[in-house]
Amino acid sequence: MNFSYSEKVNRLQQELTQFMEDYIYPNEHLYEDYVNSQGNRWETIPTIMEELKEKAKEKGLWNLFLPESEYGAGLTNLEYAPLCEIMGRSHIAPEIFNCAAPDTGNMEVLVRYGTEEQKEKWLKPLLAGDIRSCFSMTEPEVASSDATNIEASIVRDGDEYVINGRKWWSSGAGDPRCKISIVMGKTNPEAPKHEQQSMILVPMDTPGLKIERHLPVFGYDHAPHGHMEITYTNVRVPVSNILWGEGKGFAIAQGRLGPGRIHHCMRLIGSAERAVDEMCRRVQQRQAFGKKLSQQGVIQEWIAQSRIEIEQARLLTLKAAYMMDTVGNKEAKQEIAMIKAVAPQMALNVLDRAIQAFGGAGVSDDTPLAFMWAQARTLRIADGPDEVHRAQIAKLELKKYSEGVLVHGRS
Repeated sequence: MNFSYSEKVNRLQQELTQFMEDYIYPNEHLYEDYVNSQGNRWETIPTIMEELKEKAKEKGLWNLFLPESEYGAGLTNLEYAPLCEIMGRSHIAPEIFNCAAPDTGNMEVLVRYGTEEQKEKWLKPLLAGDIRSCFSMTEPEVASSDATNIEASIVRDGDEYVINGRKWWSSGAGDPRCKISIVMGKTNPEAPKHEQQSMILVPMDTPGLKIERHLPVFGYDHAPHGHMEITYTNVRVPVSNILWGEGKGFAIAQGRLGPGRIHHCMRLIGSAERAVDEMCRRVQQRQAFGKKLSQQGVIQEWIAQSRIEIEQARLLTLKAAYMMDTVGNKEAKQEIAMIKAVAPQMALNVLDRAIQAFGGAGVSDDTPLAFMWAQARTLRIADGPDEVHRAQIAKLELKKYSEGVLVHGRS
């Protein structure tokens, strides 16, 4: 495995880093101030974001994801990893480069499974950044970490499908630019377990679709993006809105979540790197008990351990990305599961040390640390909780022995 970066990736890294320094970091507080100053945080489009998006387009820093696709930048997962990491250093950056969840995952679904009509109507506006989207899978009444538990119904009635169900944590649904939802539900409860589910495209203005409430994350509402609880009551859409076909929902979910999981991990490494930057600057500036904080042994231990954990997580992320590129997402599922279990906990460890080094300022909104901690903690649950990933890792490891692949450490 060769993890050295190509000339193209090195150039994009430099350009992204410069863009972050010139435009992203200086505008983080301006963005928050703008959102907070509006009367209705859920209806206002932060104009500063649109201005920065135009700058990103002008500089060719747009749609850098989508490997093996005519629509993306022609980067592999391995090439995209260090770029996504840079974006992960700021909570506003991914959207500015049109590389934010859930749009990236939804665009990948449309590229892989959408019809030409669906691509024309929804994929192209998403790629252009003209609209946004949400993904309605998780439900409050069932353990949604097992996707086969999903109970929302998708019933065919002539030339239409009728959708009924309650979803929550539909991230992005609060944004007034969100125009389309990908909904997962059951089309055939009598089919084999993994063929009961389907996914379907539901425009947000369809009668019967109702946003019930927004769901804060550790007190952060993430307006105007948000995480919404949505009810679908006798929602009717054309049969042509089904994705791939009836019974393909579980397969689509697995295909969608693989790239989404590793993108989260890439961004988490960026968050951890920024936390180390903030911590190192802070401890060089502050004194306690007669010497700089950076001279305190415990602080040095925090910095060393943080660097070790980040490098370990980065190498595992790169390995998973390399395998996705070379043997496919299915064969790389153990590596994807491992990094999804490792990266959020790593980021939480590093962020917690940085918060401790900042003291009272660390838990305030004067630094980005508290916000990043809340995001990282959520990712121990989102896209599958740690326990599910660890269970899968163990099963895949034991399978090698049950099939006689490994005997006493030898094949």
